Amino acid sequence: MNNINKYKSDIILDLNIDDDRFGFATSIDEALAQAEAELVVLNETVESIKELKPQCDKLDYILAASSGALCGVINIFLVGKPGESPLGDITDKWFANRTIDFTKLCGYKGDKNSLSSAINFLEEKFKIPYDQSVGGGIFRELINLTPSNHHFKSFGHNPTLLGLFFSILNQFTNTSDFVSNGELISLNNSDGKFELQGKNIPSKLFCGIANWIGHLISDVSGSSGNKGRGMGIPSPIWAWSNDVIAIKAKLNIPVTEFDKSVNELALKLFKKGYDVRFQTTQAIPVFINEMVVRLLYSIRRLIGYYISVPKKDRSWVLLWKSCEPFSNATVKRMLTVAHGTFCIIDIGDATMRGFEKGIGSFNVFEFVLRLNVVGVGRFAISLYGETKRAISYGHVKESSDFAAKKITIVENYVEGLKILSTKYDDARLLTFIADFKKSDAYIEAFEKSAQLAEFRNVPANRILKDKADIDRYFGGK
Repeated sequence: MNNINKYKSDIILDLNIDDDRFGFATSIDEALAQAEAELVVLNETVESIKELKPQCDKLDYILAASSGALCGVINIFLVGKPGESPLGDITDKWFANRTIDFTKLCGYKGDKNSLSSAINFLEEKFKIPYDQSVGGGIFRELINLTPSNHHFKSFGHNPTLLGLFFSILNQFTNTSDFVSNGELISLNNSDGKFELQGKNIPSKLFCGIANWIGHLISDVSGSSGNKGRGMGIPSPIWAWSNDVIAIKAKLNIPVTEFDKSVNELALKLFKKGYDVRFQTTQAIPVFINEMVVRLLYSIRRLIGYYISVPKKDRSWVLLWKSCEPFSNATVKRMLTVAHGTFCIIDIGDATMRGFEKGIGSFNVFEFVLRLNVVGVGRFAISLYGETKRAISYGHVKESSDFAAKKITIVENYVEGLKILSTKYDDARLLTFIADFKKSDAYIEAFEKSAQLAEFRNVPANRILKDKADIDRYFGGK
């Protein structure tokens, strides 16, 4: 044991025997292979942090802010508010044409240019039990139902998941559910005229979903008896104020005054024409902003690629990797700047209009009517992404810094192994492994092993030069 500790710094190569084969557990070539494999892993760790850190330069920020400002101006002058929106008129016409197209798919053979006839056809084809638009008694006293508000107050007309749930429920039970004054009101339809088609539960469920979708399309451009623009269906964003009240009612949670005030504000907005059509109009400048920023990013990187990469080294794979505007932190940072600029301009304009209409005070209704909720929502998504990447960057940075330092150490280690490989010429010296398998070649094998020991700086008195030395060594002498 003492002899082992005394010479523990000697280089020892383990010789393994398996199925009459000899092999070394370590060698310079194997060490090189392991080190190079480790370098690949370390480089991947360092590269991972680049995916989280944006590489925007000054021009990227200028282009992104310019796109946001341009789209903000488009929003102010071409979107505005319901009833005063040039883009809104185009959107209304587009929805009307799509409604007529849908009636054709459903077998409509009437006047193909008459929207009211097309809507009447869909109302008859996709009947539902909760389509009361006005009435006396409980409808007037308890719900205050009118043609201008029944699409909002009737839950089945809300284009949300909860709206779908109540629509199916009403069709199965021949009932109607409404939200009014912060309350969920359910009524039985005693006339029994409505009957959901289908022979079993799955088929009835399918018919119920089809009725809900078809009836929403019939109402998206107003009802058949409307004059002018008509009342469409509520925007999904503001229809959630109904969902909150319904969920609280089912869970026996008291509805707060804030819930009621938001619901009342949403109803007022709807009556002013703030429906799905206008919500779509608001999405137009936001979509343009998104596309322009991604396009500017790609064009800049495309030009840079052709300038910096020689023609012989170009490929479509590298080109796409350099220019793709979807999954990298740089374009996402540009989008955050663009949508942030858009929101600043939009909120500034809405605030000024609010004070203008308030005549000395702030008119919240006018502010919300002009606020581009789609733009605010898109900016919120960008901020969430930035926050998430910042947190991930903090977690990864420590590992990346350590990996970068380790790369330097491993690279120096690899260079040293290459020098050793050249000096010792392992491929030639270690051929004595094969010689051990030849019964008459052990002398040559001992000579090679002794030469290898000399190259590896083993003290002369520790080198085993022949069989007698080996016998004495293992004999404890």
